[in-house]
Amino acid sequence: MTNPVIGTPWKKLGRPVSEEALEGVDKYWRAANYLSIGQIYLRSNPLMKAPFTRDDVKYRLVGHWGTTPGLNFLIGHINRLIADHQQNTVIIMGPGHGGPAGTAQSYLDGTYTEYYPEITHDEAGLQKFFRQFSYPGGIPSHFAPETPGSIHEGGELGYALSHAYGAVMNNPSLFVPAIVGDGEAETGPLATGWQSNKLVNPRTDGIVLPILHLNGYKIANPTILARISDEELHDFFHGMGYEPYEFVAGFDDEDHMSIHRRFADLFESIFDEICDIKAAANTNDMERPFYPMIIFRTPKGWTCPKFIDGNKTEGSWRAHQVPLASARDTEEHFQVLKHWLESYKPEELFDENGAVRPEVTAFMPKGELRIGQNPNANGGRILKPLNLPKLDDYKVEGVEKYGHGWGQTEATRRLGDYARDIIKLNPDSFRIFGPDETASNRLQAAYEVTNKQWDAGYLSEMTDAHMAVTGQVTEQLSEHQMEGFVEGYVLTGRHALWSSYESFVHVIDSMLNQHAKWLEATVRHIPWRKPIASVNLLVSSHVWRQDHNGFSHQDPGVIDILLNKNFHNDHVVGIYLPADGNSLLAVSEKAFKSTNMINAIVSGKQPAPTWLSLDEAREELKKGAAEWEWASNAKSNDEVQVVLASAGDVPTQEIMATADKLNKLGVKFKVVNVMDLLSIQNASENDQALSDEEFTQLFTADKPVLFAYHAYAREIRSLIWDRPNHDNFNVHGYEEEGSTTTPYDMVRVNEMDRYELTAEALRMVDADKFADEINKLEKFREEAFQFAVDNGYDHPDYTDWVWPGVRTDLEGGNVAAAINTAGDNEK
Repeated sequence: MTNPVIGTPWKKLGRPVSEEALEGVDKYWRAANYLSIGQIYLRSNPLMKAPFTRDDVKYRLVGHWGTTPGLNFLIGHINRLIADHQQNTVIIMGPGHGGPAGTAQSYLDGTYTEYYPEITHDEAGLQKFFRQFSYPGGIPSHFAPETPGSIHEGGELGYALSHAYGAVMNNPSLFVPAIVGDGEAETGPLATGWQSNKLVNPRTDGIVLPILHLNGYKIANPTILARISDEELHDFFHGMGYEPYEFVAGFDDEDHMSIHRRFADLFESIFDEICDIKAAANTNDMERPFYPMIIFRTPKGWTCPKFIDGNKTEGSWRAHQVPLASARDTEEHFQVLKHWLESYKPEELFDENGAVRPEVTAFMPKGELRIGQNPNANGGRILKPLNLPKLDDYKVEGVEKYGHGWGQTEATRRLGDYARDIIKLNPDSFRIFGPDETASNRLQAAYEVTNKQWDAGYLSEMTDAHMAVTGQVTEQLSEHQMEGFVEGYVLTGRHALWSSYESFVHVIDSMLNQHAKWLEATVRHIPWRKPIASVNLLVSSHVWRQDHNGFSHQDPGVIDILLNKNFHNDHVVGIYLPADGNSLLAVSEKAFKSTNMINAIVSGKQPAPTWLSLDEAREELKKGAAEWEWASNAKSNDEVQVVLASAGDVPTQEIMATADKLNKLGVKFKVVNVMDLLSIQNASENDQALSDEEFTQLFTADKPVLFAYHAYAREIRSLIWDRPNHDNFNVHGYEEEGSTTTPYDMVRVNEMDRYELTAEALRMVDADKFADEINKLEKFREEAFQFAVDNGYDHPDYTDWVWPGVRTDLEGGNVAAAINTAGDNEK
């Protein structure tokens, strides 16, 4: 296995939880609550030593209390379970505003000081710890990457379960208590996340324990699941495949030790049930179990003042953020804050120097079993490079023999063959994910070596092909789930590829944004977080070949979202537009070797020409863009009348047909292809992009450039505004036009077809000289469209065109035969 087995997992305790351990949990809870309040309120005098005044309170009170005490309670008990069972554990903190609980946990288990030595275990260190929270030059208010033990920030709600289940895949020793906030539980992605239990196998995967934290309120409104009846709530989760156990505390005056005893007994009973599930799974004869989950009901803001200014606070929405917003401004609120802090008896928790007393943490796990030090929560520590097969075994052959532009190959099918053998060589550390589109996007070769993991009922091979309770392909019709699974998988030290239709990637724009922010924070500020494998996203079934599905499926805008993340030379985003099968293979190899990135690879799945040999593709990828000298007819930049540039497979096809027409008209041009979109970004903004000298060599210093681009034209303009010759770029891209139509009409309505591009190039060179040719081209555009209207298919002038460099004297057949067989694997 890639991930280590830490401790001796899945062992029953065999005895009641000791009183000493429970006393430790109670001290932990009080200490964590005190630390959490201190982070929100205090800038100095962290232990309230006299004189403790309003000047010790922060000017800006930022943070959230409402969910925090419940989280502190749960984390204390999770620590106890880890220590008693020596259980390999990572926690997911779904409630978005539980940051104080996460940092308090790391401070108490010692890992915070290990990573940040200036946060010492004394009064001075405690003051720094408090002051930095939600403070200028400090740390965020969420369970962020800055906090040891975190793999889920919670700043964006809905993905706690997706991350948790992704983390346990191929990780059979890992236990992940996933705490879900009741506000978060109202989101669509979280509602979908409950279905994840049908996509794991307890024999080969770890166990997720969902803990629904019901405290009744969001920012200002009640939460749905907190208000429905117990019977309805239990039926809902039982229908989702869980055995729910409800725990209620804090609504009366029950002694805290009694509450701890009740929860510890329940937790042990549930963990025994989990151990039984794991044991039964190893017999290979079990049906999918009803996995346990906990419904954890507590008052919102548990243990804070019950009333403030006569208004109910504990157990109401008023406890959500900062219950005492005027603690610095009014003596009355300051005194309430003082009594609140004193209620946790800090003198019993911290010694005279401000250090946490040993008895507070004696019950907690040690070493790598600590939540903040578990290697799975810093996945780069255990990441191993993929064992990649030899890329040449998958290349599209024929270019060297028959010429550039040869054949008709489905590029993503070749990637499927490559991915199949990556799984074969890395059977428990590489997965393919997809929302019911793995085969649709031509990656189905994986099924030769693995199955789709599925544990929700099986009918027969005739109806349920390639499905089994274990496998390295995961599918659910939810982009949220796929992205969440992939993030959880790579954050815990593994590798993945997932694919989606281009228009549907927009569903997870905000997830990509949040993961990029996690990577940016890591790259800039957190050297102790080791590089993790990249999120590799194959964007297929793209805008230019969604002619059959129509306008709703035509949107390349995910590129725009990712471009927003490419600042400060962090290099956490890669955007690749391979023009053919060999280029896709070269890009994929680079992506699978990369770390700390989101690699978006945009590639069509329809048969298309192969323009480059694999060696040529690799050479172009080194710089990201290159002149195709074999397609150019100008021998130098001085001779060039127009530069023909492209990025993307269909735009390249159209620009190459344009080159053919211009050549027949005697126009001198050079052809430039861009494979790595960010390679042309302003050198002033990207230190890995082409230099201005290299850019000028490709695009010339002063000649017109006609650029056919896969997505929105403004994206190219935003990338090159500081480049030489940028004013001479004429960019054609997707113009938000489309329908259910033909491939030709799709490019026509967006001014991307070869006839319009040729006419545009002629206008750029000499509109008067070529006026007659321009008129002919414009007229033929309409004739070709009418042909499609009349016949239901495209004009032969469009469909039958082949790059003139392709040989027609093929041995054993003609070019048509080569086109028909080019998709076959010739290794």
